[in-house]
Amino acid sequence: MGVTAQEAVGQWLRLVVADAELSPYLIGVDLERLGAHLAAGPAAAVEGQPATDPWRGFGLSEEQHRRIVDYLAGVLWALDVPDDRIARARRAFAGEVGA
Repeated sequence: MGVTAQEAVGQWLRLVVADAELSPYLIGVDLERLGAHLAAGPAAAVEGQPATDPWRGFGLSEEQHRRIVDYLAGVLWALDVPDDRIARARRAFAGEVGA
């Protein structure tokens, strides 16, 4: 992958921020700090390591959380990350969402 994890997360976060239904959850959130937390998760997940999901605790519905995971998969796919690694990242972030 020719892009750093931080750059990939920046693309991911821009997609989430641009989503009219998801952006209200980010009002008042330090996006730089969130981005730093997000960068650790996909990088670990793509490598098959345990990953924490910083999106938990935002009060998202299951559908909203799935959409965020789909945005991640789309960014990774566009960066030519191998399918098996994308699948690992999806699994790492696709668990049940709790408020």
